[in-house]
Amino acid sequence: MVDFSDTIQKDELAKEVRKARHEFYRYGIAFDPNFQTALLEAELNGAKIYDYDNGGIDQEALNRYLKKAGQNSLEELPEIYIKFQCRGWFCDENNKIYQLSTDELDYGRRMKTVDADYAKELIMNASDFLVEQIQEDGSFVYGIYPRFDNDIENYNIVRHASTLWSLICRYRLEADEKLAEKIDQTIEFMLDHVIYDKEGRAYLYEEKSDEIKLGGCGVAVVALTEYMEVFQNEKYQEVCCALGEGILSMQDPASGEYYHVLNGDFTRKEKLRTVYYDGEATFALCRLYSLTKNPIWLKAAQTAVDHFIEADYTKYKDHWVAYSMNEITKHITDNEKYYAFALKNAQENLQIIFERDTTYHTYLELLMATFEVYDRMLEKGIPVENFDQRLFFDTISVRANRQLNGYFYPEYAMYMKNPQRILNTFMVRHDGYRVRIDDVQHNIGGYYLYLKNYDRMIACGLLQAK
Repeated sequence: MVDFSDTIQKDELAKEVRKARHEFYRYGIAFDPNFQTALLEAELNGAKIYDYDNGGIDQEALNRYLKKAGQNSLEELPEIYIKFQCRGWFCDENNKIYQLSTDELDYGRRMKTVDADYAKELIMNASDFLVEQIQEDGSFVYGIYPRFDNDIENYNIVRHASTLWSLICRYRLEADEKLAEKIDQTIEFMLDHVIYDKEGRAYLYEEKSDEIKLGGCGVAVVALTEYMEVFQNEKYQEVCCALGEGILSMQDPASGEYYHVLNGDFTRKEKLRTVYYDGEATFALCRLYSLTKNPIWLKAAQTAVDHFIEADYTKYKDHWVAYSMNEITKHITDNEKYYAFALKNAQENLQIIFERDTTYHTYLELLMATFEVYDRMLEKGIPVENFDQRLFFDTISVRANRQLNGYFYPEYAMYMKNPQRILNTFMVRHDGYRVRIDDVQHNIGGYYLYLKNYDRMIACGLLQAK
């Protein structure tokens, strides 16, 4: 049912589309006054008919879509269109009817909000998708561009490791022997990419680029320590410590700064690649201390965190920094500067995070890791100062629900070429609805922490039970 319509000149449509974020122009278009040829917003974006680079309508893509739909092609585009939005409903296979949102950012999806039960459902569904991507050799199908059901021909061993971590978190929620087998399979694939230098230090090796990335060593440690904690064994302690030694070899022990990328022969290649590596490595060092209680790891993490504070890493809005601060304050409980910085990492960015229009899935991880620090401060009676608690919890709620706009509900997936393949997992709308293993992993990570801490947030009166 058409809820809104307005005429728009061809040139004006081109301007509006060009100005919009890719896939975020949320209007359907009628190509004649009687709506004889009219396509919904989801059709226009799903078939890549909107041309965001040049503006307006891609006539070739339009006619290709019309032909597949059994409609007549348009020999030329009109000078005047009708843009419109609909009020809609979706009926599933069980004859359950969902009203679809007409709100701008939520447009076209069922009106859901995230409580603990729904967070768990999202985690289970998305992790089921990841399990389905595991291949015989233990690698994942790296990603899909679902408009045309094209695989992303690439691989990234760092993202393999972080995706493995999310599957282990899923196992925490529901133990499953088949899942455990799949986890073991993906670990073996990762360990096949661990190499050692002559000193016995270990590094995660990216074969395609002949590189060693600091972040890869970090997330490998995080995944393996998580595995040992969940499965209650010390199976990978030796390799974790060797990877830790590799991380230390890439850190300046005086300043706490890291060197980011080595060549495959362990020579230096690139000092700075992405700031995320710093947080990944520091989180790993903290996890190594949790595993071994060897002070060498905690001391190195401290020097890194001191550098984060001195260089004001809050400007990066980095979820890995939040993970690091959450972990290090479990062990160093009397350093008020660390607590203040952990909260500041969220506080300085709350308004930006609150207002962000895309799902930007790492934001929920940042917020929830910060919540664990905040909650620990309350339990220990440590003063919480200069912190907007109300905005903090409003932002958690907003981000938990905003991420649903990147969830492939059937009403979104039905416009892709192979809906069943990507149903009930997560995507990045503004990159061609991209589904990549790390996109899914970050969504799982954020919702996992949200679920883990949900009852505590309710008990504190900071969220309202749904």
